[in-house]
Amino acid sequence: MKDNSVTPVDAGELGGFDHETDVLVVGYGCAGAAAALEAAATGAEVIVLEKFSGGGGSSALSGGEMYLGGGTDIQRACGFEDTAEDMAAFLLAALGPDADRAKVELYSRESTRHYRWLVDHGVPFKPSLWDSPTWVPPTDDGLMWMGENAWPFAELAKPAPRGHRVTSDGFGGKVLMQKLSEAVAATSVAVHTDSNATRLITEGGRVVGVVAKQYGRLHTYRARRGVVLTTGGFADNAEMVAQHAPQLVGLGVNSDGGDDGRGVVMAQAAGAAVRHMSAAQVGISLIPGMMVRGMIVDDKGRRFINEDVYPGLVGQAALFKHGLKVWVILDEQAYEEVPENERWGVQPHFVAETLDDLEQQIGMPPGALQTTITEYNRHAAEGSDPYFHKAPRWLRPLRSPFAAIDVQRGIAPPEYGAAGRGGAEVFTIGGLHTTVDGHVLDLDGAPIPGLFAAGRATSGLHSWGYISGTSLGDGTFFGRRAGAAAAGRA
Repeated sequence: MKDNSVTPVDAGELGGFDHETDVLVVGYGCAGAAAALEAAATGAEVIVLEKFSGGGGSSALSGGEMYLGGGTDIQRACGFEDTAEDMAAFLLAALGPDADRAKVELYSRESTRHYRWLVDHGVPFKPSLWDSPTWVPPTDDGLMWMGENAWPFAELAKPAPRGHRVTSDGFGGKVLMQKLSEAVAATSVAVHTDSNATRLITEGGRVVGVVAKQYGRLHTYRARRGVVLTTGGFADNAEMVAQHAPQLVGLGVNSDGGDDGRGVVMAQAAGAAVRHMSAAQVGISLIPGMMVRGMIVDDKGRRFINEDVYPGLVGQAALFKHGLKVWVILDEQAYEEVPENERWGVQPHFVAETLDDLEQQIGMPPGALQTTITEYNRHAAEGSDPYFHKAPRWLRPLRSPFAAIDVQRGIAPPEYGAAGRGGAEVFTIGGLHTTVDGHVLDLDGAPIPGLFAAGRATSGLHSWGYISGTSLGDGTFFGRRAGAAAAGRA
């Protein structure tokens, strides 16, 4: 067999299999762990393949936010009521256009049960709220807003904070994976590390296994019931990024270095359909606490979004509509009002007593900032923002001295690590087209027998938008469903 080919191998060409199991899970991040746990809970024999020397993947490096709602214990402990209907309405707006309605509605209806499943598997959440816009709170607060209380979302659904943060010293992804891995270790699931899946094995139109390379030798795995792909996205595959999402070329990547898209192309070679392959989460180099107290403008000095929305939506607008040529403009009071532990040591790139001087320093057209800030201040003095509807909490006139932060210079928090062109860091959110039970669909919309997927190898809940927590959240939730569905295939 060719080592670099992704064309499926016919089982009849093999002399036998090196390993056999009921369910074979490929990839050991949060989706893979959840799939393995649910498959094993049915009594199925399960093997997990992981190309690195241990599990965790990009999930372990994440902030640890999980988007959950509908009235979880944490929400109620913090004094918030929520419904599945409001949660779904927000997600359909924030993740669209063309977000997967069936998945969003199911995920929202089952969110409180999924929260309890996580807690039952040892994942900790603290009943306290972080109450201002941020990427990742500098505290261990267990609940945060994800823009639900910002326009236009607050008009579409009753706002409630749904960002559930795994309790941790620092980023919570490592704790999430530690707890899920401990749960896996307590089962009969076998984990084969340093095993890089390269091709699917088919038999009579059904996916029945995988070829994997371990220490230079090819091994064949037979899955009697189903194969579950939880291999992550493709942000680390420069060729795939250039082909499907060229606006991401040259940007930093938020991953463990292994999001090479192999699972996606393996499935495509077996006839799988994909969705929204150009979509991405965009983390740009800004401090939300500064932006919300000031404004963000393009290179012509024009505002383009309300600054109190989820910062990832700002990042997407900045990249896809403005080529990352954007600036955070604030005054001295705005900077001083940001708590020191939220500043991440960031200093403005330019400071000026007058807007004319600031415009000259940053190369904006004369009068650009003067026009924008004069109009902003006129309405802010009355507590309103008729252009972008930023919440009154954050509105007040901006006064000299003024400052500007160049997003393209890359000033993200150290743990966030934005790098590459333009001080932005991305990961892909498009992928395989799947059902709510993780069946991978072909180009005709029919399930490919024996093949399932979950996590960032799929398009999941998303279309174009992204909210933090909808990767770990939908990865674990739909990973569970994919694992259970694969185990149920006789």
